[in-house]
Amino acid sequence: RCVASSACAWPGRPPQLPPPHAALVPPANARAMNENAPSLAYDYGNRPAPQASKPARGEGSPEYSDRFIPSRSASNLESGFALLEDGCCGSSVPADTTRDGNARAYSQLLRNEVLGVSGSSPSDQNETANAKPADAGHLFRFKASAQVAQADAFSLSPVPFRSSDFFSAPKKAPRKISKVPFKVLDAPALQDDFYLNLVDWSSTNVLSVGLGNCVYMWSACTSRVMKLCELCPDDSVTSVGWTQRGAHLAVGTNKGEVQIWDSTQCRKLRTMAGHRGRVGTLAWNGYILSTGSRDHSILQRDVRQKDHFMLKCPGHRQEVCGLKWSYDEQQLASGGNDNKLCLWDLRSTSPRQRFGDHQAAVKAIAWSPHQRGLLASGGGTADRCIRFWNTVNNTPLTKVDTGSQVCNLIWSKNVNEIVSTHGYSLNQIIVWKYPSMTEVVTLTGHTYRVLYLAISPDGQTIVTGAGDETLRFWNVFPSTKSTSGAGLSSTMLPIGHTIR
Repeated sequence: RCVASSACAWPGRPPQLPPPHAALVPPANARAMNENAPSLAYDYGNRPAPQASKPARGEGSPEYSDRFIPSRSASNLESGFALLEDGCCGSSVPADTTRDGNARAYSQLLRNEVLGVSGSSPSDQNETANAKPADAGHLFRFKASAQVAQADAFSLSPVPFRSSDFFSAPKKAPRKISKVPFKVLDAPALQDDFYLNLVDWSSTNVLSVGLGNCVYMWSACTSRVMKLCELCPDDSVTSVGWTQRGAHLAVGTNKGEVQIWDSTQCRKLRTMAGHRGRVGTLAWNGYILSTGSRDHSILQRDVRQKDHFMLKCPGHRQEVCGLKWSYDEQQLASGGNDNKLCLWDLRSTSPRQRFGDHQAAVKAIAWSPHQRGLLASGGGTADRCIRFWNTVNNTPLTKVDTGSQVCNLIWSKNVNEIVSTHGYSLNQIIVWKYPSMTEVVTLTGHTYRVLYLAISPDGQTIVTGAGDETLRFWNVFPSTKSTSGAGLSSTMLPIGHTIR
């Protein structure tokens, strides 16, 4: 038997030992062969490249192990920490704020203990991302053990005393938002119609609500309810909208008329015609009143002029159900039942830009008060998405699938957050943090679609209305001032049970 053949190792097969009766003395020419053959010892410094094909059987080529031992001297664990943090922050899955803070504190603790990097406490925003370890040499080497601090000699905590400030540093308490409305008003005959806008909150802290063929005003300061007007029995209120100063109210009717009322004297100033269908949405821009109707058109009206309208803007193929002017009063955004979102200039009769990404009616529209040209829009039941647009260069930004019909959008004036109300099938109110679009809180309570939304003049309280004929008040946003008396609350608003 051949001794060399028994000792040969084939790929995927363990080497075979020679039988007991075989001679263990190598042949005479084995020494000469081994001098010319390459060494079977593995060179960890120069690992050969993998062969394209396996050696032929019996050629006697050396076999290399598949074990790989990394070089610790070339490793940079601090860069590894940075890569881990970047991967966690760049994840598209919404993360918990508390969990993120704990993970950040733990990562900083490892930096301090393992790498010797002296960083700041978790409460500081500017971390020493480019700090270098105390020892620039190898991490694993033989050296004298570190001296134990006197404060750590009798400590029962696994965390050394020098790192205890990471856990004792003050942390910013998360904002608490009550999930229960602090006030509920009955609103009989509040219509369950997606295309109407029947609730608006003025700058003078007066809430207007269209109920049937009447318009009622409710004062948030005195809880006093007053009937502003009553239309004909065969007509109904389809939209309401306050001026920026809060003294005059525009009322859209089912017959296509627009009435201007003085709220302080409860007196009608004028009636303007022009539409052939109901007026479902209104938007003020100084003395300019924009009205959208079921007749697919938008009319620009100057209430100081005698003419009923000065411009007619045909741009939608179905009912116009959403209108909002930008904060710089230069752009008008309109949404329609034709799934289109249009942008208009102040004096234009054709849309400057038209977006058709939504798959359902676009009623929910909101301009950001924090960034110029940032627009948010929401789609109906077949779309369920909130989309963001840059109107400066007319490009889409991001979108979020909410899982239900988006009925209204309002941007907070105090913080960079946005509120959305929903219909089929969740009937909820969601507060989102922009631009991460993580859910701050989800509010429930309405049993029908949350079709109406308005915000208080101080920017802290929102009111929602639904087909269940109720108006619910929620405290969701912080105040811009630190004084305890700012804003609305359940103790400031007098108790009331009905709006009429």
